[in-house]
Amino acid sequence: MFSLIPFQPGKRMVVAMLLAGFSTLGHSLTFDEALRLAQADAPQLKAREEDAAAAQSNSLPAGELPDPKLELGIDNLPISGPDRYSVSRDFMTMRRIGVMQEFPNGAKREARIAVAQSKVAVAEAQTRITRLTVLREAAIAWIARASVEQALVRMDDLRAENRLLDSAVKAMLAGGKGTPTDAVMPRQEAALIEDRADELRTRREQAIAALKRWIGAAAEEPLQGTSPDWPISHDVLAHSLHRHPELTGFDSQERMLDAEIGEAQAEKRPDWALELAYQQRGPQFSDMVSLQMSFDLPIFPGSRQDPKIAAKRAERAGLDAEREATLREHAAMLESDLAEHQRLANTVKRQREVLLPLADEKVELAMAAWCGGKGSLAEVIAARRERIDTELKVIELEGQRRQVAARLYYAYGDHPGEQQ
Repeated sequence: MFSLIPFQPGKRMVVAMLLAGFSTLGHSLTFDEALRLAQADAPQLKAREEDAAAAQSNSLPAGELPDPKLELGIDNLPISGPDRYSVSRDFMTMRRIGVMQEFPNGAKREARIAVAQSKVAVAEAQTRITRLTVLREAAIAWIARASVEQALVRMDDLRAENRLLDSAVKAMLAGGKGTPTDAVMPRQEAALIEDRADELRTRREQAIAALKRWIGAAAEEPLQGTSPDWPISHDVLAHSLHRHPELTGFDSQERMLDAEIGEAQAEKRPDWALELAYQQRGPQFSDMVSLQMSFDLPIFPGSRQDPKIAAKRAERAGLDAEREATLREHAAMLESDLAEHQRLANTVKRQREVLLPLADEKVELAMAAWCGGKGSLAEVIAARRERIDTELKVIELEGQRRQVAARLYYAYGDHPGEQQ
């Protein structure tokens, strides 16, 4: 008499370890390696890093004086009479060369420096946001692929079990037990297993495509190891809400707008310029030097400077409102993700500790009843299908739980190593 005993968890682990051992003969992709590649190769992150480098370069000349101006000219050139257009005979005609330097007021220069520095901070904040986004999405894609491949390994176990069932059915029929239709049922179950395997292979290709977006061709390498199981604490993450990268990015934007307000206010103060010129006359006359100063006259602030200041202050008020809206949005998202993570953790625990053992027990009871002539093979097949669904559900839910944990970790967790 044949008996069909479900694969035990220990045996499944051995199979997974053997497969992992074969995969390590070539190059394999661990979770940490995937994140390292994402930081090194993701074009989105490279774009933000170049933006930060550009802002840093633009900040260098922010406090410098404007370039001096060279002035060339002719003064007192006659345009009528016998000496018209002469630059050498008329004693009133002078050829002039000069240099003029503008001096923006000190408050304006300091404000420009502050604006440039705050733009660097904004670019760096955007780089950090992008880096954590890349890490989060790469982590989620790796976990998704690992979960699907774990399910595919389980499908290999189910194929082996199906072959044992087919042998048991043939032995029963050879012994004169069962019905002719029993011979068809294992093959039907085998087709069902292949349908599920095809679905999983499609999901695997989709997961590889998602991972390839962040790490390139390395996404096709075989996986090795597991992802971290980050501890998720409601109190810790709620306390860290203010450290969400999108919220910390508002700090540098606020400093930039404050500096721009200061720059707009500084336009009410006059700038000044200094000009030094050398003037050459005819050989019978002395050459001359002139020194000239000029000042801006911001005497119409109501139609010039004040509207600019009001506009910047309105932008600042709008940014405050946007920050509050973003804070509320992420507070709601945090509570939602924490609730989802708790639900998934509870469901996975219940599936593993209650439903999966019950499904195994149901299969064993159905097999025993069928082998004893008190049950039908259809009941066995139904019980096995239920167990297949339960096992795959456990793998899928655990993958979802780890993906939610990754989303929480890279939004609110304390991970200075990935921010360098």
